[in-house]
Amino acid sequence: MAETAPLVGTSTPAQPGPTFGIVTCVLQLVFCGVFWTSQLDLEHAKFTDSSSIYNYYVGVALMMFVGFGYLMTFLKAYGLGAVGFTMLITCLGVQWAIILECFMGKGALTIDFMALLNGNFAVAAVLISFGGLIGKVSPLQIVVVVILELTFYCANKVYFLKQYEHEMLIADCGGTIIIHVFGAYFGLAACQVLGPPKSDKLNTSSYQSDLFSLIGTVFLWLFWPSFVAGGLHSGAGQTTALINTVIALLASSTITFGLTQIMEGGKISTVPIQNATLAGGVSIGATANLVGPFGAMVVGILAGALSTFGFIKSPAFGAVDTCGIHNLHGMPGLLGGAFSVLVPLLYKDSGIVLASQAIGLVGTLVIALATGAGTGFILKAMGDHNKVEPFSDEGHWKCADDIAKP
Repeated sequence: MAETAPLVGTSTPAQPGPTFGIVTCVLQLVFCGVFWTSQLDLEHAKFTDSSSIYNYYVGVALMMFVGFGYLMTFLKAYGLGAVGFTMLITCLGVQWAIILECFMGKGALTIDFMALLNGNFAVAAVLISFGGLIGKVSPLQIVVVVILELTFYCANKVYFLKQYEHEMLIADCGGTIIIHVFGAYFGLAACQVLGPPKSDKLNTSSYQSDLFSLIGTVFLWLFWPSFVAGGLHSGAGQTTALINTVIALLASSTITFGLTQIMEGGKISTVPIQNATLAGGVSIGATANLVGPFGAMVVGILAGALSTFGFIKSPAFGAVDTCGIHNLHGMPGLLGGAFSVLVPLLYKDSGIVLASQAIGLVGTLVIALATGAGTGFILKAMGDHNKVEPFSDEGHWKCADDIAKP
């Protein structure tokens, strides 16, 4: 009898070495060194079209509907819920946020494009929290979260952080503290109280769902500068914020590609690329209009590295945090907030009061944890999260027959 030939592909392929990761990280550090000599050219900043606020609004709205929605489609059986409930949260939340923030901050419901923009900023905090809760809560529970979280968010922004007063407690043009820290730790506290899902069989991705999620990443990446700078007056500050946000995102993205390949034994891991590449935008938000390009790049590198470490090692909240909001919004938010506290020591005439910035950061964290935990107890008392299969659209949507099964 003839000897059987070995089957093709049965041997384990050799794992690539860390060269790509090392080269990528070295290049990023070289670029960082070069940026030490950089300066901003603000000669033409005064000609920025002040009517472009609508364009910023459109960019931020695209982040909400498409960016956040598709980023969360990594769950292979929860794509309808990711995009659909994101739309629900945005449409419901913007209206509620406009009402709350106008009355709290201005004493009257006077709506302009800035009110719409602030409404979308507020909804971003809820969508961040939803990233931790997604797949585990019912539509009704989602509505409860929207109503309660936005109430606490607006109260924190207006009354504690004093964002509608002439002398604001903190500087935070891009929402590092106001939005990301609050949204992340509100959601994480609620998740912790709610506890792990009854089943996590569908808490996983597929090749197709990972591709859809990367679409969300790209949309968020492209429009993040609008998110950071859209609320600023046109001129040098806004131009500075736009440039610095792009630089921070470039740095966090590059360092993420390099580190994930090194830390994952030679191959690029999808989850950090979907998320940690955006960490630079999270961290630079508080100081985007105050620092130079070198500072923005350093912040981007540190944020990308911290977020990548979080997604690969899952140091905290891994059992209850579906999307890893602690790694993308929580830790980078605290990093950016801590950097903003140090800015007065590093940059002259920044306008930041160190003590006030620190009080705002710590106070927002405490308020978010307390109100998030309280909301979590309400969600737990409702009990809706235990009635259907977690992470499956079938519990709340009419689905095609080929939906993934547990």
